[in-house]
Amino acid sequence: MWIGELSRRTGVSTRLLRYYEEQGLLHPERDGNGYRRYRPEAVERVGRIRELLAAGLPTETIRGFLPCAENGPGPSGCAGYIDMLDSHRSRLARDIAELQRRHEALSAYASALRSE
Repeated sequence: MWIGELSRRTGVSTRLLRYYEEQGLLHPERDGNGYRRYRPEAVERVGRIRELLAAGLPTETIRGFLPCAENGPGPSGCAGYIDMLDSHRSRLARDIAELQRRHEALSAYASALRSE
């Protein structure tokens, strides 16, 4: 499929698909005229890229992690990504705790203002 069809099927703009290619996340074949041609499995890959970006992973991490996400663990060296994911989850847990603390502080100020 061409880039326009992949865009329609995934809801991702052609500009963003080109960016994913620049980042090494997508690998289209090229026709003789230079047009990008994507395999059917690119639809699923774009979905996985979107999920990993939404989870907060940077593209350089996703580039290395995609084979593990698509093929599962195995001899491809995915063990290091488990530590990376755990580290990312720990950072998120700290961020959530900090946001909760801030929320509680603002709630206390608002409550104090209401009771005056």
